[in-house]
Amino acid sequence: MIRSIDPLRASLAALIGAAAACLPSIASAESIYWDERQVARMVSIGGSCQGCELSGRNLAGSTFTNARFSGATLVGASLRGSELVGSDFSGSNFTRADLSGVGIVGANFTGAQFVNANLSGSEAMGATFLSANLTGADLSDSELVGVNLRGAIVGNSDFSDSQMFSADMRGASGANADFFDSSLIGANFSGASLPRANFQDAQLTGVSFQGASLRGANLRDADMRRANIRGADLAGATVTQGQISRACGDGGTVLPRGLRVNVCSGSAPTPPRPPRPPRPPR
Repeated sequence: MIRSIDPLRASLAALIGAAAACLPSIASAESIYWDERQVARMVSIGGSCQGCELSGRNLAGSTFTNARFSGATLVGASLRGSELVGSDFSGSNFTRADLSGVGIVGANFTGAQFVNANLSGSEAMGATFLSANLTGADLSDSELVGVNLRGAIVGNSDFSDSQMFSADMRGASGANADFFDSSLIGANFSGASLPRANFQDAQLTGVSFQGASLRGANLRDADMRRANIRGADLAGATVTQGQISRACGDGGTVLPRGLRVNVCSGSAPTPPRPPRPPRPPR
C-alpha cells in the first residue's frame, strides 16, 4: 500500500534523528544511508547502526539491505511488511515488535530477543535465529524454509499453519509451543525439549525427533511416516499405535503405556539439507 508523503517524511526524519544520535559519523553517509524511493515510497536502509535505539519507531515497509544493526533495540517497533535482506540483527531486541508480513532472506538474528513479537505471515528463507528467544512470539501462517532455529527458546510460541520445510530446530526448548497443522517435512528436532507441544494435524514426514523430549505432546492425527523417534521421550503424549508403527524408534524410545515401538532396520534417515538462501543484492 502506497503511503502518503507527509507521514513518510515524518517517519524518515525520526529515523535519521535516532540514527544520528546513535552514531555521530552517520551524517557523512559513510556508515548508513537512508534512501527514499520515488516509485514505491519506501525507505531503504543500509550500512551500520550497531546498538541503535529505535524502540517504538515506525519502520513499516522499509527495506534493510546488507545492513548491520547488531545489538539494536527495537522494542515495540513496527517493521510490518518490511524486507530484511542479508542484514545482521544479531543480539538485537525485538520484544513486542510488529514484524508481521516481513520478507527475510539470509538475515542473521543470532541471540536476538523476540519475546511476544508478531511475525505472523512472514516469509523467511535461509534466515538464522540461532539461540534466539521467541517466547510467546506469533509466527503463525508463515513460510520458514530452511530457517536455523537451533537452540532457540520457543516456549508458548505459535508456529501454527506454517510451512517449515527442513527447518533446523535441534536443541530448541520451551513448553507449549504450537505447531498445529504445520508442514514440518524434513525438519530436524533432534535433542529438542518441547514438553506439551502441539503437533496436531501436522505433517511430520521424515522429521527427526531423535533424542528429543516430547513429554505430554499432542500428536493427534499428525502424519509421522518415516519420522525418527529413536531415543525420544513421548511419555504422556497423545499418539496412536498406528502413528508409532509408521515411525522409526529403538530401545531408547519412551512411549505412552500400551504402545510398542517400531524398530526400523538400517541407519536413521537424515533430514534433507535446507536450501541455500539467494545472495542478497549488492
